[in-house]
Amino acid sequence: MASDPEETKTPEGAAPEAPAEAPPEAPAPTRGRARRAKGPKPPKAPKAPKATKAERAEQADQAAKAAKAKREVRALKPGQVNVYSIDGTPLRSVELPPVFHAEVRTDLIRRAVTAFQANRRQPYGPSPKAGMRHSVRWSGKGQGVSRVPRIRGTMRGAQAPGTVGGRKGHPPRIEKIWAKKINYRERRLARNAALAALRDATLVAGRGHRFQADLSLPVVVEDALEAIEREDGAAKAGLEIIEALGLWPDVERAKEGRHVRAGRGKLRGRRYRTPKSLLLVVKDPRKVRRAFGNLPGVDVIGVSSLNAEVLAPGGDAGRLAVFSEGALEAIRSWQP
Repeated sequence: MASDPEETKTPEGAAPEAPAEAPPEAPAPTRGRARRAKGPKPPKAPKAPKATKAERAEQADQAAKAAKAKREVRALKPGQVNVYSIDGTPLRSVELPPVFHAEVRTDLIRRAVTAFQANRRQPYGPSPKAGMRHSVRWSGKGQGVSRVPRIRGTMRGAQAPGTVGGRKGHPPRIEKIWAKKINYRERRLARNAALAALRDATLVAGRGHRFQADLSLPVVVEDALEAIEREDGAAKAGLEIIEALGLWPDVERAKEGRHVRAGRGKLRGRRYRTPKSLLLVVKDPRKVRRAFGNLPGVDVIGVSSLNAEVLAPGGDAGRLAVFSEGALEAIRSWQP
């Protein structure tokens, strides 16, 4: 007689039999391409906290202190300036040429600059027949109107200088001479006076220039300034040199000060005016102009082309100037 399955007992110490596993279910049919299983996304890296305004100000202050410490050297004697490398480090001190010790004659500077500007003026004047190309008549006496020439068929006045709509009474004449003479010695003394004003920090700051207080004026840079080899990035190299010397705020001042000219000049090809910034004096301006010529307000000039107008634009002495060491030595032989 068969035993009941419920009454069957396993012997003691034997492991119970594992229940039979169900066969795996077949995957459901899918249409088209099978979808790829998406795993868990990796956790995102936490964002760095933004620096506060106080922290940014502290970083800028530390950078300024580091730049100042980089330029600190022993005290200069009167008449001496530092020679800086292209990375802003002072290398040595040199004596300024004798022309930098001349008297600052602002009257001579203004006189020379006015003469330079007047000698560039082009004579101009209207046509001899301007304002007289009308068919006019005079109505005669006793008509109850003023005795002025009038355009035929109308009551509009014309041609007479004292009439509304008439020609000018005293127009500019091309015979007028605008040029002003100035003696050679006066012009030389004005140039030397403008050179002497370059070393006066009060006059330079009075013109609105921005520069580091610890810079020795005029700024003298080693001759590596004229030997920039990077043809592709010459402008970038010039920008790095200006930033290293601490003169970039003055270039920014000229950039921000660009404005539309007042008057008729904006219709005649000179719409904008840009403030004057740095003056770079070098031996060969053709090489240096590639690096600095496109900066707003910056002028690059050779030693032989120096004059009172370049050194003191508008007749106001004390322009912020940068000399190469070779250019400064070339001025040493000039007569004070």
